[in-house]
Amino acid sequence: QHLETVFTSCELGVFDVLEAAERPLTAEEVSRAVGASVDGAERLTSSYPLPPLPLPAHVSVCYSNTQQASAFLTRSSPTSLYQAVQFSSGTNYLCWITLCVDGGLCLNIMLVLPSETTFSQSFLSDEEMGKFMQLMNAIWNICGKDVITAFDLSPFKNICDLGGCSGALAKQCTSSYPECNVIIFDLSKVVQMSRKHFVTEADQRISFQEGDFFKDSLPEADLYILSRILHDWTDQRCIELLRRIHKACRSGGAVLVVEALLNQDGSGPLTAQLYSLNMLVQTEGRERTDAQYAALLAAAGFSSIQHRRTGKIYDAVLGYKQE
Repeated sequence: QHLETVFTSCELGVFDVLEAAERPLTAEEVSRAVGASVDGAERLTSSYPLPPLPLPAHVSVCYSNTQQASAFLTRSSPTSLYQAVQFSSGTNYLCWITLCVDGGLCLNIMLVLPSETTFSQSFLSDEEMGKFMQLMNAIWNICGKDVITAFDLSPFKNICDLGGCSGALAKQCTSSYPECNVIIFDLSKVVQMSRKHFVTEADQRISFQEGDFFKDSLPEADLYILSRILHDWTDQRCIELLRRIHKACRSGGAVLVVEALLNQDGSGPLTAQLYSLNMLVQTEGRERTDAQYAALLAAAGFSSIQHRRTGKIYDAVLGYKQE
C-alpha cells in the first residue's frame, strides 16, 4: 500500500507541488494544486508515514518534502527517479498480477514467452520505450559511477556498451576515463530514440551501432559492458551471448557484467531478491550470485574473474580474455 501511495503521489505531482511551495501545505491546498478532491487528497496524504505528533484540535496537519523526496521524487531534480516510479507503476507492478501459486510453485503466464518477445511487447509504442529509457537514464545517473569505477578500467580505450540504451552509462565511462571511446550497440529503434533524446553532439566520444547482439556481428573492442542484460536470460542464453563477446573481444580484453548480486546463499540483499521476482514475472531470467556469474563467464572462455560489491544497488563482475 505504501508503494501505491508513492505511485499515485508521483503521478498527481504532489511532490512537485510541495517542492515549489515556499511553506508546508495542508491537504486542502495540495488538492487545489493537483486538481484532486479535498477528500481524496486528505486520504492520500494521511496515509503518508508520519511520526505521532499530538496536535491541538485547531491546528491543521501540513506537509512538505523530506530531503529524499526532493532528491528522488520530484521531476525537476537531476537525481529524479520519477520515470523509474512511473515504469514500476505502469509495467512492473502490473506484471505481478500474473504471479500465482499452483501446487506450491510460482508460475507466470508471461514465462510462456521468451525474453525477446517480452521486450518487443514492452516497446510496442514510442511512449513505452521512452519510459523504459528514462528509467535506465535515472538509474545510471545515480548508480553509474559506482559500477564504472568499481574496477580500474583506464587500460581499456575502446569500449562497447551492449544494450547501452539511453547512453547514461556510456557517459559515465567517458567522464571517468577521458581517454576512452564508447560504442553503444542496441536495437535500431532504441538507437534512434537515444540519438534524438539522450545523447547529443557534445558527447563526441560516444557513437552508435545498430543491431541485435544475439544475431548480428559485434564491434571489436577492448572491453564489453553488459549492464542489466544477463539477468534477463537463461543460463544457456547468457553463455551463448558471452561466447559471441569472447570471439569479438581483442586479446587481453575483458567483459564487465553489472548486476545486483545475490548473497551466496540467496538470503539477500532484499533489493536483489525483489529484482529476481521482477525477472520471474517479466522475463525468463533471474538475479544471480557472483559465483553463478563467474561460472557463466568461465563457460564462455573468460578467466581471472573478479567481483566487486559497490555497497549500492548494482555490483560489478569482470572477466578477462587471455592474450
